[in-house]
Amino acid sequence: MWQLLASACWMLLLGPVYGYHKRGSITNPEANMNISQIISHWGYPYEEYDVVTKDGYVLGIYRIPHGRGCARRTAPKPVVYLQHGLVASASNWICNLPNNSLAFLLADSGYDVWMGNSRGNTWSRKHLTFSPKSPEFWAFSLDEMAKYDLPATINFIVEKTGQERLYYVGHSQGTTIAFIAFSTNPELAKRIKIFFALAPVVTVKYTKSPMKKLTILSRKVIKSRLDVYLAQSPAGTSVQNMLHWVQAANSGLFQAFDWGNPDQNMMHFHQLTPPLYNVTKMEVPTAVWSGGQDLVSDPKDVENLLPKITKLIYYKLIPHYNHVDFYLGQDAPQEIYQDLIRLMEECLQN
Repeated sequence: MWQLLASACWMLLLGPVYGYHKRGSITNPEANMNISQIISHWGYPYEEYDVVTKDGYVLGIYRIPHGRGCARRTAPKPVVYLQHGLVASASNWICNLPNNSLAFLLADSGYDVWMGNSRGNTWSRKHLTFSPKSPEFWAFSLDEMAKYDLPATINFIVEKTGQERLYYVGHSQGTTIAFIAFSTNPELAKRIKIFFALAPVVTVKYTKSPMKKLTILSRKVIKSRLDVYLAQSPAGTSVQNMLHWVQAANSGLFQAFDWGNPDQNMMHFHQLTPPLYNVTKMEVPTAVWSGGQDLVSDPKDVENLLPKITKLIYYKLIPHYNHVDFYLGQDAPQEIYQDLIRLMEECLQN
């Protein structure tokens, strides 16, 4: 079922694409590559790791330790972690050309780049006990991604690099689970130097339906890269996670998953109703970018979020941006990435 939901999301994002499946339509070799192959294709080094969460999920994560033509240094580089959005994967950060993909730009700017994958997507579909064919495997939503996936991944990176703190970049759902994790887990929050929130999604009060509100990708973007985008997405998630988003749209609240009856909620939360997440408890310095044409991260929802961010250090509204322009937009380096890297550099100098 999640395949159907995910495909619907992406068809709404991309809009009608006539003749895409015609013979000879694939022109970019990356359309037939996995994440590590795409990284290698552009001449960058890569490393792959499996991270095991406390509840047994095996997450595939990727590392670009340095840029093209850069000698491997013995001195540790500052670390940045990139977290994708709903029904997406780490491929989001590398699916444009190197001069337009955030992961490659960061690597060339001297950063140790790590890219995560949420449980249940193409690159994180293993468990120590459960088979992906079992319903137990798919019994998760945003709550578990925030409670288990982020701490396991960030702690793994800290241990592997020897760096006690890192930069966090999230897009869409990648911001949602960060707001949950960093507001409920103070020890994890201490490991984050700056949280960069691209198209942040906390409440979706002004989104009538998650499906209806997914915007259409600009035609300018898809002319030469469509085959790569479709080959890498949708990467999948659970039906329970999609239901969590429907719950958020219906309630307008930033709240844990409602298990459907008071007994189940009591078992999971020790209270009859799902707890609310309180963004004001997050003390991580945060920079936010939002889009004026974003129908998922609605400008009204973002406007309501901003006063709740206690350490908001930067905010920019990009009037012409929709939900996927933050990683697919051809002008993203000028609109976002240059300032993002500048904020990192300023942090390093302090």
